[in-house]
Amino acid sequence: MIPIKSRFGLILILGALSTISPFSVDMYLPAFPSIAESLNTDISTVQLSLTSYLIGIAIGQLFYGPLLDKYGRKKPLYAGLVIYIIASFGCAMTKTIDALIWMRFLQAIGGCAGMVAAQALVRDIFPINKIAQAFAMLTLVIAVSPMIAPTVGGYLATQMDWHYLFIVLGVLASILLLFTKWYLPVGTSPDRSVSLRPRQVIGQYINVLKNKQFLTYILVGGIAGAAPFAYIGGSSYVFINLYGFSETQYGWVFAILATAMIGSTQLNHMLLRRYSNRQLVLAALSYQLVLGILIVVGTWNGWYNVYTLIFMLFIFLTGHGLSVPNAAALSLGPFSKQAGSASAMMGFMRMAIGGIVTAIVSMLHDGTAMPMVGMMFLSILGGMIVLMLHYQARNKRFHALKNRASLAVQV
Repeated sequence: MIPIKSRFGLILILGALSTISPFSVDMYLPAFPSIAESLNTDISTVQLSLTSYLIGIAIGQLFYGPLLDKYGRKKPLYAGLVIYIIASFGCAMTKTIDALIWMRFLQAIGGCAGMVAAQALVRDIFPINKIAQAFAMLTLVIAVSPMIAPTVGGYLATQMDWHYLFIVLGVLASILLLFTKWYLPVGTSPDRSVSLRPRQVIGQYINVLKNKQFLTYILVGGIAGAAPFAYIGGSSYVFINLYGFSETQYGWVFAILATAMIGSTQLNHMLLRRYSNRQLVLAALSYQLVLGILIVVGTWNGWYNVYTLIFMLFIFLTGHGLSVPNAAALSLGPFSKQAGSASAMMGFMRMAIGGIVTAIVSMLHDGTAMPMVGMMFLSILGGMIVLMLHYQARNKRFHALKNRASLAVQV
């Protein structure tokens, strides 16, 4: 068992690695209007740099999964952090929106290494019955970044040119690289038997996807977990363009809404003592589904002003801190040797779905908050449908086995 102090320090380092990508997203959101003006484009086009980042994270994780299994956790992690640092300074030097979109893609390719390695190390180091609690603690650390990043980004956007945002990201990643080298445990030993040939890699991912528990909860977590991406993709337009907030005010609103996850992750830590992961996932999605209906209906009928909308979004996002860590724990629970590939596939699914959702929100801009809140609701609905289909199939298998046992007894 890992000592408490060591466990806490480890979670901080893993949380920082997992936070690279959220920080890279949240910190530059308040600067969207400045970026659009500087690069002679509009906010909806600037949002494509967010979409390209999410796509880069999704694709990159598929490559890091086998690398983390074959070479251990740290060498691929070092390579990813170096790529991220180079791309961050590259973003700071861009002069066109196309260049920014491509550099953001490269930045994501590097940054996603931290996400995959952190999840795999949780599976490596913590006992199976402590994985959900570890993910809850990790989610708590990650939840702090949306509180800090947009607030810092809002102030930087008003005080200096937006290019400096990416210089700050590059410097922070350089510091994290040093902490990773000095303090991060090695985790599972390299497995030289893992092949990097495309056919074998694809086959390994197919084997991961064949696990019914993994497939179910990665779809549930990925689809329902896209709700915050819909919020991230549309919030700058809603609060800055629609409601006239300044970059600094938007940063504070984003930070306030980010605190919704903090309380729920702590609540999740306590609830796991009495309830199972499956029970908490179902309860969280049911809660968010009801709230999602109220938000969509209220927005459509003009019931909410900006402050009541913020309140409704706050209580909606509290469910995210309950559903995500438990779905992640259920997804990775069946794996030990293939934890790197399973973590990569989990991250790929989340980010791929999140990237699609942000692109849809960008395309559906209609001068209202409906594209944002509508996609948030549809994400939760999709996750709930997958979960209900899983329960239905499991009940059918249970009754089939029961009938076979009954016939065997009669014979």
